[in-house]
Amino acid sequence: MATNENLPPNVIKQLAKELKNLDESPPEGIKVGVNDDDFSIIYADIEGPAGTPYENGVFRMKLLLSRDFPHSPPKGYFLTKIFHPNIAMNGEICVNTLKKDWNPSLGLRHILIVVRCLLIEPFPESALNEQAGKMLLENYEEYAKHARLYTGIHAKPKPKFKTGAISESTTALNVDQTNSSALNADQKITAPGAALPVISVSPSPLAPITVMRGNGQDQPAVVAPVETGVGGCAASAAATTTTLRKEGGLAKAQADKKKIDARKKSLKRL
Repeated sequence: MATNENLPPNVIKQLAKELKNLDESPPEGIKVGVNDDDFSIIYADIEGPAGTPYENGVFRMKLLLSRDFPHSPPKGYFLTKIFHPNIAMNGEICVNTLKKDWNPSLGLRHILIVVRCLLIEPFPESALNEQAGKMLLENYEEYAKHARLYTGIHAKPKPKFKTGAISESTTALNVDQTNSSALNADQKITAPGAALPVISVSPSPLAPITVMRGNGQDQPAVVAPVETGVGGCAASAAATTTTLRKEGGLAKAQADKKKIDARKKSLKRL
């Protein structure tokens, strides 16, 4: 499950939409995957464009998104070794889109397409790999030979990303965000120290108690607790008080009647 603590909620929401769109409608020659533990790391497999020294190769790369993305550009790295003027030996990608030409409105799709185009048209003038840049300017055939050698050795087809993995991850992410929002709303509604309604789980004073008979012996029945709210407890107490008052009044009336009958009998004797 993605925790995504490295990115703000509004950025995560936008990323979820973009990733789902990339999964359902991928750019030509590009397949995107995600890190289920952190959406700030985006993976992509890029197919080597036809007619280039990278043809028939599959190059895995990643984009690292900082917490202030999209206000600052992501950092791009090739995980697959590649001989290219604009890709350093440690995999770092040098392209203007991820540097001076960055715009917060640019999406992941645009970034990935630009990176793939870099395999078609390198820029030796801003080379991170000086050997590749110099070779490209002075002897293209030698450059292409080295690039094809790297491609044949390192850029073999990778295990494919799980189909529908992005949709599953973004769906789970949306559920997590919904649950978090609901939890935060509950915490705001229930202020610290606020009085909460007390729920009584004691048996109702009016609940009947029965006796179960089995094997010739009397056994007390188990009486299930009756949950009542504060109002229910008050109503039960009031009903009990009323019943006791009625019973007390009846007993007094019966005693008065006995006294009157006794007086009548005494008068008859006289």
